Amino acid sequence: MSTKSPVIIDLKFDQEEVAAALKGAFPEREVINLLHPANRNRDLSGIDYAVVWRPSADLFSRAKDLKVVFSGGAGVDHVLTLPGLPDVPLVRFVDDTLTTRMSEWIVMQCLMHLRQHQAYEALRQKRIWRELPQPEAKDITVGIMGFGVLGQDSAQKLRALGFNVIGWSKSGRKAEDFETYDEKGLDAFLGRTDFLVGLLPLTPDTRDIYNTGLFTRLSRKGPFGAPVFINGGRGGSQVEADIVASVNDGTLRGASLDVFQQEPLPLESPFWSMDKVFMTPHAAAASDVAALFRHVAHQIGRLESGKPLEHLVDRSAGY
Repeated sequence: MSTKSPVIIDLKFDQEEVAAALKGAFPEREVINLLHPANRNRDLSGIDYAVVWRPSADLFSRAKDLKVVFSGGAGVDHVLTLPGLPDVPLVRFVDDTLTTRMSEWIVMQCLMHLRQHQAYEALRQKRIWRELPQPEAKDITVGIMGFGVLGQDSAQKLRALGFNVIGWSKSGRKAEDFETYDEKGLDAFLGRTDFLVGLLPLTPDTRDIYNTGLFTRLSRKGPFGAPVFINGGRGGSQVEADIVASVNDGTLRGASLDVFQQEPLPLESPFWSMDKVFMTPHAAAASDVAALFRHVAHQIGRLESGKPLEHLVDRSAGY
């Protein structure tokens, strides 16, 4: 029997995908999938590793000897607020597949707003044949709030299509060939932004940051006269009543939302009937479960060979 520590899997993902991804994952190491009925009362003492996404409420009281917790997604706010979270390293999921998926979603949303996809769909419904103005990408400045791995990859892809791209982060993170702004430069950043892309992590500083007060500071000089808001980050960062009001009164020309304050989105939400809002069900960068397990196996291998873990979460910063 292997002397290597088992790995606990507690992921509220599609369980068929999890089962398929576990085939061949973590060779020479036992895997304990807590959503499997046989493991519901399993003794979890003495186990070093857990991979979690919205885990069971009693996980940490049952697995008291954990040495590392791995987040099943890029976001970690759902982990940081878990009761009983042990004081051990927390590792976020960073992978090319996740980065690429998010960048593709951001590019798609920018192009749909640029080429007036929603307006053409409304004309189609009325069977009206009419050409609408078609600005070029170079006429639009995309401002990305959250200029880490995901933000910079999106910026590079958008710039390849001709968009002007600027970045913002609290610290003013520098990025080669891109103009970036810090906390003190927020007004200047917003004043230049025609399409605002939200990729911020959820922290006390970013909760409710996307609100009417912020939307009114965006550029009105673009070819459409009113800005667009695109959020692929965290639902807790947006004030949804303000988005609804801002779209309805013209403060925002439109919006694209992949994340929401409550998920699944309640049936009574006004977003369901808003023609100027594109929605996807938190699927912009859905975790590739097989890639997640490869990432976790790689990090465990590093740790057990004496190397430091990568992509550690700074708990004081919240990401």
